[in-house]
Amino acid sequence: MILYNTTYSVAEDVAHDWLRWMKRFFLPAAMTTELPVSHRVLKLLTELENGGITYSVQLDFATIVDYELYLEKHADVLRQRIQHRFGNQFISFDTLLEEV
Repeated sequence: MILYNTTYSVAEDVAHDWLRWMKRFFLPAAMTTELPVSHRVLKLLTELENGGITYSVQLDFATIVDYELYLEKHADVLRQRIQHRFGNQFISFDTLLEEV
């Protein structure tokens, strides 16, 4: 199993709207690609005081090939949607993990 994790630090004043939007629009759009097999959103509890709330958005893929296809065909469009909706109200970074 391949886990594609994006960690987001979201400005507190838009965090509720951001989370709702991710659950209603982003994750369903990612799942309709039929490449991820599951997803989850987690909130970081050991937060440093940085004016934001940190979330981990995780997509599980059965194979690295499915992940690569998702990146090639869908990831940029979905990132652009988040950027268009929330602009500079968040920062993010990606990590890729493999279940062992």
